[in-house]
Amino acid sequence: QIFFGGINVWLQQKIPLFRWLPQFADRFLDNPGLIRRVTRRAIETDARFLDQMAVSMLRGTAGNQRKEVRRLVRWIVREARPDAIVVSNILIAAFVLELKRQSSIPVAVMLQGDDVFLHQLSPPARATCLEEIRKIFAGVDLFVTHSTDYRQYISGFLGLDPARISISPLGLNLADYRREPLAENPTAAPTIGYLARLAPEKGLHRLVDAFIELKKQPRHAALKLRVAGWLSPENIDYANQQWQRLRAAGLGEHFEYAGVLEREAKLEFLRGLTLLSVPAVQREPKGLFVLESLASGVPVVLPDHGAFPEILAETGGGALFANDNHDDFVRRLDELLLDSGRTRALGMSGRERVFALRTVERAAASLNTHLVAMVDSANTSNSSGNS
Repeated sequence: QIFFGGINVWLQQKIPLFRWLPQFADRFLDNPGLIRRVTRRAIETDARFLDQMAVSMLRGTAGNQRKEVRRLVRWIVREARPDAIVVSNILIAAFVLELKRQSSIPVAVMLQGDDVFLHQLSPPARATCLEEIRKIFAGVDLFVTHSTDYRQYISGFLGLDPARISISPLGLNLADYRREPLAENPTAAPTIGYLARLAPEKGLHRLVDAFIELKKQPRHAALKLRVAGWLSPENIDYANQQWQRLRAAGLGEHFEYAGVLEREAKLEFLRGLTLLSVPAVQREPKGLFVLESLASGVPVVLPDHGAFPEILAETGGGALFANDNHDDFVRRLDELLLDSGRTRALGMSGRERVFALRTVERAAASLNTHLVAMVDSANTSNSSGNS
């Protein structure tokens, strides 16, 4: 079943009548086929509406989507009856307060980039959202994030005791990745890759700056830049600015935007790179693209903040540069591009460590350990309360 379907939530925010529709009408609006057709092209909303929607969603039964909150909780308590619930982010977790009023089901909330969305809101709306989020803390039994750095950062940003946040490292489904080292192709052009959302916070502009500077050196005459990842409507102008800068530098034939890649195409994209760099401006909470690159035997060059230092300390699969230091970034790229032996060694080290330590199975086992402890603690508390 679908709850909080995008069409329904939008209409309930915009038009009061839709907050009182009968269930058969909700089922029509939540039809997966209808949602796919409507959302095939992103719906643009103004900043004021985004502010209002975010605040309303976080108010739960006091917000405009209260009908959805009650419907979800009713289904969880009467039909699903799970041992535990994992919510993917705090921004959709307001329902847990109503859930706790009706049941003792333990709830875990993942913290994995919630701050990025909140920073898009106006300061007044952000402050209100943070107030509402802090109310939700009372209904959450466990918070989980993927890195020590992000735990420290997000706890301060949200005003949450870091002792309440457990760490469960990210893992990767390696079913389609090749375990054996890639054969060297001496005729292939050296290529820097970027695989992430095309957005200012991911630092594509920083990579374009570095690429333009590297291409001024004769020793990098053959160097290519390949970019892939999702481009949202609000970032089209940003991406076009980067392409225009590259063309203005005479590099129109030296870069490619490959668009959004399905899994097989993504693996092929990664295998064709010399190294990968996503010089994120934000403190990266996860870095899934780092694991994907390393699993393909491709080393990375990344800023020394967020989850990146922890991943590279564990895998030895690349180099860090001083964040906000353009010269250091260019220097690290230059060093690896000129030293194929070291680049290959870093890629092989990264691949071996990801296959050994960062599998989806290990990630599942880690998260399961935290969830079992949460459920056991909740059961103990309930038994004590009943007695």
